[in-house]
Amino acid sequence: MSVAPNVSQTAVSSAGGRPGWLTFEMIAFMVFAAVALTLPAYASVYVLYMACLVAINVIATVGLNITVGYTGLLSIGHSAFIGVGAYSAGLAMVHLGTPLPVNVVIGGVSAFLVGLVFGIPSLRIKGVYLAIATLAAQYSLYFVFQNWTSVTGGDRGLNLPATNMFHMGDTGFYYAVLILAVVLCIGARNLFRTRVGRSLIAVRERDYAAEVLGINIVRAKLLAFGIGAAFAGVAGALTAAFLRLVNPDQFTLLVSVFFLAAVVVGGRSSIIGSVLGAAFMTLIPDMLREILSLISPGGTANVAGLLSPLREIIFGALIVGFLMFEPRGLMGIVERLRGRRELVGSEAGGE
Repeated sequence: MSVAPNVSQTAVSSAGGRPGWLTFEMIAFMVFAAVALTLPAYASVYVLYMACLVAINVIATVGLNITVGYTGLLSIGHSAFIGVGAYSAGLAMVHLGTPLPVNVVIGGVSAFLVGLVFGIPSLRIKGVYLAIATLAAQYSLYFVFQNWTSVTGGDRGLNLPATNMFHMGDTGFYYAVLILAVVLCIGARNLFRTRVGRSLIAVRERDYAAEVLGINIVRAKLLAFGIGAAFAGVAGALTAAFLRLVNPDQFTLLVSVFFLAAVVVGGRSSIIGSVLGAAFMTLIPDMLREILSLISPGGTANVAGLLSPLREIIFGALIVGFLMFEPRGLMGIVERLRGRRELVGSEAGGE
């Protein structure tokens, strides 16, 4: 009597005949790990700078995806929470001389508490009304950053000392950011395998039905804002140490739109999509700069002037374009390509 093979094993083995343990995710992770760990050995200072920036933006994007993608609570004040983390960590560094790991914790906890406060409107309103409430949070916190000069330094901001992680300078900071980004991404992915994570998804699907099933809607919504803000606070603390400057202009509404675009472009309700979206959106200015330098009549002289107004247009066009043509974002494209590749592999195996 024949026994039908396991479906997942068949799918994996038919996709090119690889052994069952060698999945697409594992191959991608091994390639990423090899490139990321060896990058400082051959990369220029600018490439290392961009790699740090991508890793920091990944952390912030994952946090926003927890709130917007997994829980369905629209927030357009994410950069304000990043600012809370940056200022908290910066003040601790200036006045207490605390090291980077402590500053990261301070930034994350401070933003978590502020996120809980500004998450209260989500208990009564949702949709576009909640977006307007988070917009009020964005402008309120920006006002505090700009006008509480005795603490934040106002428009002048805070100047911070250099951070020397592992006694390796910029390379040490790169490895610290990389490790933290990987740990937080894995933690976020595992969160939604727990009861708390499943309750957040239930709130997104149907909050009234979730309440009937015994889920504490109040706690779930506040946790969604708090956890998302905590990720933003960690990203803010890293940004402060990375740029050695904390200034209100780093936390404007455009920055919030940037991260919202990263979530939509990468793929909502997907940690890997958040990574793809953050990397894509971070590298877009460089792509545009190269394209404009080739087509601009004045060469590189006019690139900066053209790039500034184009940035807002590009962000808006990407959000609208992905919502219309690929709601699942880059992750949807990757999954479609994987499905097509596995289908081709199975047909080849059948022949």
